Amino acid sequence: MVLILVVAAVVTALAAAGPIYAHGFGQRYDLPAPLSYFLGGAAAAVAFSFVIVGIVISGGGTGARYLTYDLTARRWFRLTLGSQAALWLVKLASLFAFGLIIATSFWGTDKPLENLSPTFIWVIWWVGMGFVSATIGNVWAVVNPWKIVFEIFEGLLGGRDGFTPMQRYPVSWSVWPAVVLFGVFAWVENVYGGASLPNNIGTIIIVFSIIQWAGMFYFGKNAWLRHGDPLAVLFGLFARFSVTEVRVNSRTLCRRCELDCAQDEGEDCAECYACFELAARHERRVLLRPPAAGLMRPERVSTALMVFVMMALSTVTFDGLKETPWWNTVHRELEVLGVSWVDTIGLFGIPLLFLAIFLGFAWAMRRLSSNAMTTGDMARAFVLSLIPIALAYHFAHFLALLLIQGQVIVPLASDPFGRGWDLFGTADYAIDIGVINARAAWFFSIAVIVVGHVAAVFIAHVVSLRKISDHAAAMRSQYPMLVLMVFYTAVSLWIISQPIVE
Repeated sequence: MVLILVVAAVVTALAAAGPIYAHGFGQRYDLPAPLSYFLGGAAAAVAFSFVIVGIVISGGGTGARYLTYDLTARRWFRLTLGSQAALWLVKLASLFAFGLIIATSFWGTDKPLENLSPTFIWVIWWVGMGFVSATIGNVWAVVNPWKIVFEIFEGLLGGRDGFTPMQRYPVSWSVWPAVVLFGVFAWVENVYGGASLPNNIGTIIIVFSIIQWAGMFYFGKNAWLRHGDPLAVLFGLFARFSVTEVRVNSRTLCRRCELDCAQDEGEDCAECYACFELAARHERRVLLRPPAAGLMRPERVSTALMVFVMMALSTVTFDGLKETPWWNTVHRELEVLGVSWVDTIGLFGIPLLFLAIFLGFAWAMRRLSSNAMTTGDMARAFVLSLIPIALAYHFAHFLALLLIQGQVIVPLASDPFGRGWDLFGTADYAIDIGVINARAAWFFSIAVIVVGHVAAVFIAHVVSLRKISDHAAAMRSQYPMLVLMVFYTAVSLWIISQPIVE
């Protein structure tokens, strides 16, 4: 009955939805059925998954154990992808790209479409790295150019023992520096009007480089990357959903780790690159695992990390919302009333709204389960289950941009500075806008958003069984999460369905 009421409420609320337009395309696409049917069907699928998960998983939900396949035990992997030669080749390519982007930013043409920097930064790197992190694994931990440069100087200054940081990272700071810097980054991406200008991109990179290297120098490389670097934190969270992880066999090494991030219940170090770098070669493992398994391990989640997750979810939602006619109307009317900085208010106001709503649902979960946990503890325990939702919207919102606008990298590779060069014979490459059409993008969006929310339901259920021993109470605790996820499924698809106004 609860599920029927939830789905009925969503469908009723959206029954008046108008016709759909292509998101990111110039042409209109008429759906074969009213939009409300698709939204209601997607919401029903998420609700139905709740029933299936509740039946299939009835106990033992620690989430600490899952099937793995050790890639490092295979000779072909050690000789190819896992070799030192491959690692250094990738690092050199990253450094080359880093230097090239800085060079094209300052010494290339000031026309964004003819300069390599804007397309590479905002399409290939920002959008593409999110896709790669969520599917393949934490590639950013390997190709991070700021980390590579610091490691080179660390080796020169510190020798084999490494570089001794000036001060130990304050535990009370948690990932608050990453939260602040991610907020600045989100503002630059979503609000700042000059974010596509090459010279501005170069300046932003230089400023960010100074912050990164200063943080590594003062607090230590690993401590800063885990707590202060917003990109390392974000892509690390995305990689929890992927099918690979790094793990260290030595529990002694994990217990001595400066980051104090060893898993509970006697687990080895998982996805801790500080231990992975210090471990001997025979102690390192690269594993294949089920998707989303990394989000179900028992661990301590701080308030700062909870806020970071909510910001990651809400900012990508705002990126889509600000392209809808509805936001365009709100923006225009507020400006008429004399309200300035409308997009800035929206960018930082929506995360606060999301956090308030999530805390409200966490309170309801605590009350329904009769659990002794505080509302804050309940929210922190379940916040990682929202990562698949953020990823689903990232995929749905940016797919067309990556596939269509990303093709611009082909001619730009031959003429990165915009000076009329044709280094590789690709300068005249014509963009194929038909690589994906509006119909395919819409149905992909439906599929990926539903899958993301179903994964979130599954993860939340596993966490509830770990935190709440009684199965009936654990199921009751998930009713508010179900309502939240069903509602957000419909809202996400509604945003995706709107035409772009910019």
